[in-house]
Amino acid sequence: MIQIIAGRKGSGKTKRLIAQTNEAASVRHGNILFIDKGKDYLYDVVHQVRFVDASEYYISNPNTFYGFICGLAAQDYDLEAIYVDAFLKIVGVNMNELEDFFKNLNVVLNQHNINMVLSVSADPSEIPEYAQGWIQEA
Repeated sequence: MIQIIAGRKGSGKTKRLIAQTNEAASVRHGNILFIDKGKDYLYDVVHQVRFVDASEYYISNPNTFYGFICGLAAQDYDLEAIYVDAFLKIVGVNMNELEDFFKNLNVVLNQHNINMVLSVSADPSEIPEYAQGWIQEA
């Protein structure tokens, strides 16, 4: 399942994402992953969560991100949730170009019973129609 935390820069998306990540670590039984472009929030995420710096894996477009997620799902059968900060910066494109990517990603996440929460720097009204149902309510 995919969820999106959308909002303009400075609207508190990252704080909300980190809070959800840390809460998940205290209530979920599987493995939790936090992906960011850099290590700025490494110490804000509890140690039970695996922190991944996407820049170390040269993820620069939707295809490499998709392959990365597939690799994680294939390697870790206990992976339960993935939290991704600065999603659009990691994949390097805007939401209007990602409909097919999300269709494929959603299939993999559902097959492996993985929840994914993404922070997206965009006003919720700017999120394309295909992804409107994934936006978390504030």
